[in-house]
Amino acid sequence: MSLKRTRWRSGPRETPLQFTVGYKLQGKLDHVVVEAEDALDAALKVREQSPAAFIMYVRRRNRRGDARHPVQGLGKQAP
Repeated sequence: MSLKRTRWRSGPRETPLQFTVGYKLQGKLDHVVVEAEDALDAALKVREQSPAAFIMYVRRRNRRGDARHPVQGLGKQAP
């Protein structure tokens, strides 16, 4: 019996991952969910949308935690 675990995939992903990016803009903290290939790509997408934003963190989306504290998607304005 072979127990082969593959943690990292070497090939391209079929669906992009979702990342939560926390940033500071004009003295206010906020975070958005971004679909991207990796964390750097997610941070760059937010930076492209808001060049003056200070990126504080990037993490993979936590479905349970993010359901309790909903976030807006990239490019959407909060009501």
